[in-house]
Amino acid sequence: MSDAQSPAPGSDFSDAVGRAEESSDHISLDRVRAMAATLDMDWLPERGDGLPPGWHWLFFNRFAPRGELGPDGHPKRGGFIPDVGLPRRMWAGGRLQYLSPLAVGADVARHSEILSIQAKEGRAGRLVFVTIRHRISSGGVLCIEEEQDIVYREADTGKGPKPTPAPAPEGAAWSEGVTPDPVLLFRYSALTSNGHRIHYDQPYARNEEGYRDLVVHGPLIATLLQNFAASLKPDAALARVDYRGMAPLFVDRPFRIEAADGEGPHDLMLWAKGPDGEYAMKATAHFK
Repeated sequence: MSDAQSPAPGSDFSDAVGRAEESSDHISLDRVRAMAATLDMDWLPERGDGLPPGWHWLFFNRFAPRGELGPDGHPKRGGFIPDVGLPRRMWAGGRLQYLSPLAVGADVARHSEILSIQAKEGRAGRLVFVTIRHRISSGGVLCIEEEQDIVYREADTGKGPKPTPAPAPEGAAWSEGVTPDPVLLFRYSALTSNGHRIHYDQPYARNEEGYRDLVVHGPLIATLLQNFAASLKPDAALARVDYRGMAPLFVDRPFRIEAADGEGPHDLMLWAKGPDGEYAMKATAHFK
């Protein structure tokens, strides 16, 4: 339960900054195994194994009653994050610190706090950026500290040209292909309790939110990038990841996750490259 009521639409939302909520969950072995199967991994997780980076997004997701959902499939606006009066929601990016391992089978707690709410004007109209800090602990030990950026946008009018994505970087030292089929999107939505219709309802994605097809989840792409980074440095521990979505990726259109050496010996630069060479997501990873 949040500490305050939602401000009225049209306010500057400053009274929501500092709002906090507490939640708890259990790192379910069944859900972790389902994620491994969804990603077609050979790994069969066991209790006590360390949770791979990005997999904490499987947890702490409230499964709201159908009567509490908005037309986009998300819970209706308001509550912990105030109703900012804009209909479209996107997971824009974030910053993660991995401080201590989370174990499969562990009980976990999360403290969430709204750090900022900023309204801006962009080429596509009004935007509101919300930054939330999550602190995830197990057994009283802080394991993950995360800042998550969410952007709210105006409805798609269908007028005007779509922005042209920037080209992805060249010179990857490592590259791996991904084909995001409808089953992958469906299963990831189910595992993360994500009802957003852009991931499974093609007419809605096209006609209401203006996308060309079903959209690949931003956190799924970020998870793939982090797991790729961890596979490239198996003898090191991932300590920090920064990532930002640049352009959407779509169902049945193969893309690539790529990496190159970063600025320091413990760093990697990572990115997702779309089928037409577009820059879909960028990330940096630091290991210890």
